[in-house]
Amino acid sequence: MKKLLLSLLALTTMIGTANAQESISLPQPEVQKLSMSLGDALKQRRSYRDMSDKDVDLQTVSTILWAACGISDPATGKITAPSAINMQDIKVFVCSQYGVCRYMPKENTLVPVTMTDIRSSLAAGQDFAKTAPVSLLLVSTKDNERMDNNRYGGVDAGYVSQNIYLACTALGLHTVARAMMDKDAIKKELNLADTSIILLNHPIGFGK
Repeated sequence: MKKLLLSLLALTTMIGTANAQESISLPQPEVQKLSMSLGDALKQRRSYRDMSDKDVDLQTVSTILWAACGISDPATGKITAPSAINMQDIKVFVCSQYGVCRYMPKENTLVPVTMTDIRSSLAAGQDFAKTAPVSLLLVSTKDNERMDNNRYGGVDAGYVSQNIYLACTALGLHTVARAMMDKDAIKKELNLADTSIILLNHPIGFGK
């Protein structure tokens, strides 16, 4: 079957024409591309800050998103990352020069949030994070009153972050977990609830 390669450039038109109720279907994740052994992935995992601005295709982004917190068992709704009391409260936003979309694991779709490029707010002065072709933003939401997301949210974000690291390692991509960013500006631009906690971002790109 012909390999599906969709550039993030395609999101320009889709985000521009989609409204808040529409979504963008993601290609199915290529789980077989994550076949590197766990031992090798752990040995090779590094935090990289040298990234080119070369586009990462949407197929690869889909695979990383699935590894981060995608559905691993459709029958039960279980995801790839552990979650405190199974609240699955970590929401992942895909940020690029074309805008921001929210990842919807159950539907395997992206929901457009804004056409604004927020990478400068994510970077908070670090140039490499400003020019990385894609960044994944991890946000904890308090969807249930039983959930103390001040405590559990950070733990859950750590699980998702490690999954992103290992997926990028297997796919030959560079990434680093970052907590420094302009959280107030991001929360305003994405219209996040006051109870939401912005935790980490992962710039992702090819090595220089």
